[in-house]
Amino acid sequence: MAALVLFGGGGDLAIRMLLPSLYFLDHDGLLPEGLKIIAAARSEESREAYLGRVRESIVKRADGAWSEDSFARVAARIDYVAVDATSVEGLAALQNKLGDDRELTYFLAVSPSLYGPIVRALKGTGLTGAKTRIVLEKPVGRDLDSFRHIDAEVAHAFDERQVFRIDHYLGKETVQNLIALRFGNTIFEPLWNNLSIDHVQITVGETVGVGDRWPYYDEYGALRDMLQNHMLQLLCLVAMEPPSDLDPDSVRNEKVKVLRSLRAITAANVRDVSVRGQYVAGQAEGGPVKGYEEERGAPSDIDTYVALRADIDNWRWAGVPFYMRTGKRLPEKRTEIVIQFKPLPHSIFDQRGEVTANRMVIELQPEEDISLTVMNKRPGLDQRMQLQPIRMSLSWGMDGKGAEPPRRRIAYERLLLDAMAGDSTLFVRADEAEKAWEWVDGVSSAWAEAEYKPHIYRAGSWGPEAAQQLLARDGRTWNTDDA
Repeated sequence: MAALVLFGGGGDLAIRMLLPSLYFLDHDGLLPEGLKIIAAARSEESREAYLGRVRESIVKRADGAWSEDSFARVAARIDYVAVDATSVEGLAALQNKLGDDRELTYFLAVSPSLYGPIVRALKGTGLTGAKTRIVLEKPVGRDLDSFRHIDAEVAHAFDERQVFRIDHYLGKETVQNLIALRFGNTIFEPLWNNLSIDHVQITVGETVGVGDRWPYYDEYGALRDMLQNHMLQLLCLVAMEPPSDLDPDSVRNEKVKVLRSLRAITAANVRDVSVRGQYVAGQAEGGPVKGYEEERGAPSDIDTYVALRADIDNWRWAGVPFYMRTGKRLPEKRTEIVIQFKPLPHSIFDQRGEVTANRMVIELQPEEDISLTVMNKRPGLDQRMQLQPIRMSLSWGMDGKGAEPPRRRIAYERLLLDAMAGDSTLFVRADEAEKAWEWVDGVSSAWAEAEYKPHIYRAGSWGPEAAQQLLARDGRTWNTDDA
């Protein structure tokens, strides 16, 4: 029989994301027959109390998908065990719960500092056989050296084929649809290069502040927390060459090639191609909010905002800048990829309305959508043809009027299914993570060498003025509604 073990099963990630994801999978009949779910955590808690918390979380997310029968079915799969997962002795209770189950998937929803001790304890307990898999939640380390240290500890107990480094952005329907859009349609791939595309923007904006998470954030900052994983993964999916097939290694080989082609950022050019920022007090989420240093209670040089220009030195993307920005306390919760096509080489429609370059926007948050802006004739009988841009949605529900879009899935649903099935296509391989850390460490080192301190920006704004200048120097602007 198969079992899924959630280490950190009582924590925020498990209660808020993983257990609701498993509920929906069970509700849709997608969980493997007989799968057991075991939540393992340090806290002493009865199974009944734990299921009460799980139920409350699922009800908040379920909307029309809530069913007492479905919850009863998934609850029957769930057990709870209090363990010290960092020692062989502490895992005895878990071993008793598992019994003879040996097709095991471990999800480590815990601090990366615990990955090594937990893996050593699992190996010492004999719970790391050939049919086991382990899922590592990001971030794995805080730089290249710490990643390699953690990865080496994991490798003592698990082969690379058994290790699933998760980035939940890759489980989003729209991200996967980007692959289908690029490689399943003849109309896009011939245009997906420096002959047709002017530049690419990737934005991950958050309205929330750091708050009481500042001890973690003061160590990582926006660069290591968001750009190293989520944003570089999105960049790779936009920029990679067509893989030979959808075999996991075929896809991940192409992503590694992109990371190898990223131009290094050095102290000599870091002020020209990157911007660091830190929010100060302002208005956000409907009221006044504190600045980062006020939340922390002391001065800090950490970045809560990063914007930079990345260049990919290969034939397809030579001369096409990839602009990335992410930050806390921005005006909107927005995650999007903007593919800005080049303007017409010559327009025959001078003085006949607005003629703008085509633009594709792949939205991940707050809604998931892919849209394409094209030029169209303005309706009417004016003898002089007037043009206007129109935005066409390529999303679900456009094939027929009134079509119901599918339920918006939690990204972890797809990734949990894939991990348990052993499909690593949407997970990060070791050499991929190494190359991402290597490039990000180069940016961090360049900041330190150039003594580049964060610019301040008001909470509720789109970041420091220097971030606008980053694009203005190239004659471009960010895709923001207030730009």
